[in-house]
Amino acid sequence: MRICLYGSGSAEIDEIYTDAAYELGCMMAQKGHTLVFGGGDTGMMGACAHGVQDTNGKSIGIAPKWIENFEPLCKECSKFIYVDSMDERKNKFLENSDAFIITPGGIGTLDEFFEIITLKKLEQHDKEIIVFNIDGFYNKMFDMIDDMAQKGFLYNQYEIFKIANTLEEIFNYFD
Repeated sequence: MRICLYGSGSAEIDEIYTDAAYELGCMMAQKGHTLVFGGGDTGMMGACAHGVQDTNGKSIGIAPKWIENFEPLCKECSKFIYVDSMDERKNKFLENSDAFIITPGGIGTLDEFFEIITLKKLEQHDKEIIVFNIDGFYNKMFDMIDDMAQKGFLYNQYEIFKIANTLEEIFNYFD
């Protein structure tokens, strides 16, 4: 299975997150899955990619060349797809992935997450989406989503994506 990881590329985040992303990468490779990601060499993306690489797995990086002005790109990918824009990048994620894991991140990660769940809601794909809620990172967002549902703005949101608090929960969804 080709699993797309959305997550921060920041080198400034706490090790509790990057350690979990590294272990996620190791488990993905051990189970024979291919990582599809934004190609970053730092943060959640880099940690997961390094876990995949250290466990002899495969990875596909997807990014515009100009993103190197903001973060270093991972040079050890099995394959790298260069695109011209962030929209093209997101389209390539969808095209090249069988499932999605959202790890802690910032605005870019939220953009990717909300777009992929919107596309699923609109029946543009039927791929598994799992939010890896490391150390309760997304709890406040889930509270907001629940509040939006209670006020009638959303419905059946947890049919669109799953929440996993551990690595085992992630792979139970896939099995």
